[in-house]
Amino acid sequence: MADLSRKRERDRLPLQRDPHYMKLGKGAYLGYRRGPDSWTARFRDRDGLQHYRAFDTIASDDFDGAKRAAEAWFTQMGASAIRAIKRATVRAALDDYLEDLSRHGRPDAMLEAMWRYKCTVYDDPLADLELERITQDDFEEWRDRLRSGRQPRTVNRHVRAVVAGLNRAVKLGHVGTPTAWRLEPLADNIDDEGETAVFLNPAQRRAIIGEAEECAGAFLRGLELTGARPKELAVAKVSDFDGRALRLAHRKGRPPKLRVRYTILGPEGVTFFRQQAQSKLPTAFLFTEDGERPWRRHMWARATRAAISNVNKTARGQDRIPEGASAYSYRHARISELLQVYGVDPLTVAQQTGTSIAMIEKAYMRFIPAALQQKLAAVREA
Repeated sequence: MADLSRKRERDRLPLQRDPHYMKLGKGAYLGYRRGPDSWTARFRDRDGLQHYRAFDTIASDDFDGAKRAAEAWFTQMGASAIRAIKRATVRAALDDYLEDLSRHGRPDAMLEAMWRYKCTVYDDPLADLELERITQDDFEEWRDRLRSGRQPRTVNRHVRAVVAGLNRAVKLGHVGTPTAWRLEPLADNIDDEGETAVFLNPAQRRAIIGEAEECAGAFLRGLELTGARPKELAVAKVSDFDGRALRLAHRKGRPPKLRVRYTILGPEGVTFFRQQAQSKLPTAFLFTEDGERPWRRHMWARATRAAISNVNKTARGQDRIPEGASAYSYRHARISELLQVYGVDPLTVAQQTGTSIAMIEKAYMRFIPAALQQKLAAVREA
């Protein structure tokens, strides 16, 4: 074995096609190729298969840098909990992630992730790139291609889904560098939940519910009566309704913490939720997309878009549904009407809808009557 730590010794090495190797650990070697004067590394896995990695960007006289890079790569290769290292494309890595979701009994998550990958990755040049050679530039260029016709918040969701898949694929044994796909999210004119505020008046909301299929119409009506986030209402169960209030919960913060609240219902809300809970077991979901399965994000989005499209086929003028409207618009409408139409104080609205005074001031100030703005200032001072 050669001593590659000294430049004088490296210069004396004979020219040959294969690198000269120096052992750094069991099955782990640092190599130096005379001629091009470049560094490489070799690793032997549990099955005896040899893996190689070139470090073309490290200077020929930087032994310490080459050794650190090799040791980092050995750590990554040896950290896998599976028997063999996988060197494959982005598509293959995501496919393995989908199989992993299915294997762990998460069919809904698997189907949603598959839908996103088919829409955003599998038909894109990114899919055929080798995961271990992908760069941050490759990933940013893919994201730029996604931006055509999509809102920044939608692009961010797609990116998060792909990042989750690739991160898991690395843990499953695929060779890749997570920093290559770690991007800052796109900026957007958003509220506390990453949704652009589009407000619908009562006539517009009724029109959408009227054109929606039965399950989707009931779900939208539930949002209208509670001001809940769609993802909160989607997982609400019969046992969460006590006859006067509805228990809702969502996770927020880093690390995410479960935040629970009880939304008081008006007479219409009580009657409506009693109908939804009728003849159902306490553990059953109040709202489902097909009579059994709880609502998933892409399914309620698809159903809402279809209903809006049907409305706009015949609607004219102010009756048309504005671009960007979604199921989340029912939450915006509830919050704004509680403030503007019914004169409910911002603190109560914040508690009922699971938001904050600061967010109400930021997103809904124009809906707060002048008299209530003084109360808001006093609340913030307190």
